Formats: sequence, structure tokens, C-alpha cells
Amino acid sequence: MSAEPGDLPCDEASVAPPRRIRSFVRREGRLTEGQRDALQRLAPQFSLDRLSGSLDLPDLFGRVAPVCFEIGFGSGTALLARAQAQAERNHLGIEVHRPGVGRVLIEIERLGLRNVRVMTRDAVEVLREQIAPVALAELVIEFPDPWHKTRHHKRRLIQPDFVRLACSRLAPGGFLRLATDWAHYAEQMREVCNAEPQLQNVAADGGFVPRPDARPVTRFEARGERLGHAVFDLAYRRTQTAAVDAPGPGVIHE
Repeated sequence: MSAEPGDLPCDEASVAPPRRIRSFVRREGRLTEGQRDALQRLAPQFSLDRLSGSLDLPDLFGRVAPVCFEIGFGSGTALLARAQAQAERNHLGIEVHRPGVGRVLIEIERLGLRNVRVMTRDAVEVLREQIAPVALAELVIEFPDPWHKTRHHKRRLIQPDFVRLACSRLAPGGFLRLATDWAHYAEQMREVCNAEPQLQNVAADGGFVPRPDARPVTRFEARGERLGHAVFDLAYRRTQTAAVDAPGPGVIHE
């Protein structure tokens, strides 16, 4: 018996995958002439956006070194500070706001940095599709969009599925570092990460940690503090959970 159009079998091939809720909105903003020039002139050397598939990070940086991956670097103040203070490490930053990327490229050239690479892609897709397992020494997410309205909480980046993905990309002994100035989001971050068996909270009481020296106080953070916003920092160490996750050049020991 032939099937009517509405009676067709519903198999895996005929069902579109659910659309993933993104944690960001692209806001292009106005590029200065200097930023536009940097994006055109320096991107071929320092941007990885042209690449598809798994990234060979030692080859792309020209050396084997621990990699710190920062998601949502904004204007790049912290990314650039870490790159200067931690010259022995490679620093990969991702930001969808192109003026911020242009500013970082200008500073990379001015400071003569060779240990920084940037991307303007979706960080979750990059982690899932382009960063190899146990390739990162550190994953930094500072002041992600808090999506403060209750109906938007599902857009927040720090969710159980994302944290599991992040753990798979961290080398055993590597670190996940988070910061926010939204108390409700800080508690969600703490609850989600404390519940992940592959992570150990660095704070002995399972709570928050002091601001790390590697994170400078940005204008954004200083403004929040003037408005009375408390800032919450979290730090987690990836545990030694799997024999296949043998420590490599990405492992950091403290």
C-alpha cells in the first residue's frame, strides 16, 4: 500500500537536526580605518578563520607550547596581557565582534607578538570541530553575555553540555577559568562546573577564587565595580580521568 505524504516514515535521514541555540549575537559595530586595515592586512598571518577541519596548533603557531584559548575576548585587553606575560605559551582568542579583533591585530603588530592567533567564528563549533581532544592547557571565559532575562537563560554559554565539551578539549591538569559580574550567572556557573566529575574546583570550599593575576581589570570591569557590581571568579582543574588522556605539552602544573 502506498503511503500518503503525511504518512512517510520518520527516519534519521528525513529529520532535520534541532537548531542549536547560540549564546551570542553578532553586533558588528563601526570599524575604524585602522581596524579595517588590520583585518585585511594582518588576518592572513594571525587569523585562523580561513582554515577548516582540525587545527594543527603547533604548526599554526610554529612551535610546541601549551595553548590558552580565550572565548569572547572583547577588546582584547586580557588576551594581550596574557600573551605578553606568558610568552612561553601560545594564545588563541575568539571574538565575533570584528572591531575588537581589529584592535587586537593592531596591538599584535605594535607589540611584536608572535604567540597570538585570533578567530571570529562560533566558539562552540570551533571547540567541537577544530580543537583536538586534550589540546588545551587552559580555557578562559571572562564576562560572557549573562542573558539576564529568565527567558534567555537557555542562551547562556555555561551549560552542562558545553562544560563536558570543554573538558574533552582540556589536557588533564589543564584549567577552566571563568569570571562574571552577574551573581545569578556566577551561581549557575559554579553549580554546573561543580557537578562535572571531570573538573575539580580549585577553591577548597567549592566556591569562588580571588581574581587571578593574569586577568587585568578592564574598563568594563572597572565600570561595573563603580556601579557596585561584585565580580566572581571561578577556577577548575581538569582531573586525570582517562588513560588515553596522557599529559602532553598542554598540561600545566602548579
